[in-house]
Amino acid sequence: MNRNLSYTHFIGVLPPEDISLILQDCRTYMNRTYGCKSGHRTPLHVTLIPPFVFDSTEDLISVLNTIYFKEFTARIDNFRCFGERTIYARVIEDKKWLFLRDQVFDAVCAAFPSVLKKDNRPFRPHITVANRDIPQGCLCKALGKLENVSLKESFSVNNITLFEFKEGRWTAVFSKSSLN
Repeated sequence: MNRNLSYTHFIGVLPPEDISLILQDCRTYMNRTYGCKSGHRTPLHVTLIPPFVFDSTEDLISVLNTIYFKEFTARIDNFRCFGERTIYARVIEDKKWLFLRDQVFDAVCAAFPSVLKKDNRPFRPHITVANRDIPQGCLCKALGKLENVSLKESFSVNNITLFEFKEGRWTAVFSKSSLN
């Protein structure tokens, strides 16, 4: 893998449209109130495999087609932050998330051993609302406002989605559905 190239792909889970609309409103609030633009070129999602470099979307789709997983229910419990840089919708941790992430990681690594690097940080499923460009000193106020939304939702984790960076934005190019 040539580390001088820009990232080309990542793998995640798309939430259903009703939750995406709520979270898009939160992104819009962060943009209008604080000027946050980071993340607007990416569909709302839970990341399973962070961005990486790979030259064949078709080969990645072939690997994802070999993965079989059971649908499960995920829960969102309001908003949290990572440091001063990121506000996200907190997806409740569950061993099913870890199993799904490991299943996808292992499948890609088995097919293409040098493509992914194991992340040693704990896996914390979440859906990012704003990151990297939250003005200094504004995080607490913004987080307080979003917490007033009192977002408590459940959704079916029923897809593994491949995203590709095209024309300056991340695009969902393939979704593999779960077994029901």
